[in-house]
Amino acid sequence: MEFKANEGKKIEIKVGNKTYLRHAIKTRFIKQGESYIEIFKEYVSPIYKQGDIISCSEKIIALCQNKVIKREDIKVGFWAKLLSKFASHPNTGIGVGESIKMQYAINKVGLIKVLWASFASAITKIFGKKGTFYKIVGQDVSGLDGFYDHVWKEYKDIGIELPENPNEVCNEIQQKLGISCMIVDANDLGQEILGKSKNIQIPNDILKLIIKDNPAGQSRQTTPLILIREKIL
Repeated sequence: MEFKANEGKKIEIKVGNKTYLRHAIKTRFIKQGESYIEIFKEYVSPIYKQGDIISCSEKIIALCQNKVIKREDIKVGFWAKLLSKFASHPNTGIGVGESIKMQYAINKVGLIKVLWASFASAITKIFGKKGTFYKIVGQDVSGLDGFYDHVWKEYKDIGIELPENPNEVCNEIQQKLGISCMIVDANDLGQEILGKSKNIQIPNDILKLIIKDNPAGQSRQTTPLILIREKIL
């Protein structure tokens, strides 16, 4: 099998005393309601070898699970409009600088918590510390994707939440297809391991280092699956 990397990414990465190969698996555009088992069967099974690990974008699992909310179902109120004016605008996706995501945060964790998170964030930014808002409101808010169309027009009017039971999803894939995988929430600024097959013995901090450069990319690559294979020297 010929390993391929996305533009600007490398196939090989060294973590500790081991070297890993990463292959970006090209797929079709995954739509809401598809079967992740069938997706893995189609794109991964033909090239997978025992010992490989598949890094899977959380977005396609969430889409398969219909973890989607529509713009029309979120009524943006006064506090969301006000607080979003003082938030940063990241280039890695929608942030609470957009009033619709701020409203989502309010709906998800309550206005009091969002007000406290906003206040704490403003104070810590004075001292150069970032990310306080999301640490307080939690992963469900920080993990919301969508509601923008600068990459995919299909995401303009939908928000994609984090997938449900990511560990169980990975175990199901492993049991049905014999494929070890992990579900990740990753961009060019950071990575989180949301779930992994129970047979994967590599610690999460090492797994994050293996994908620290976000080999899947965050543009129109349609490579939500990354095959990871240890290089035998």
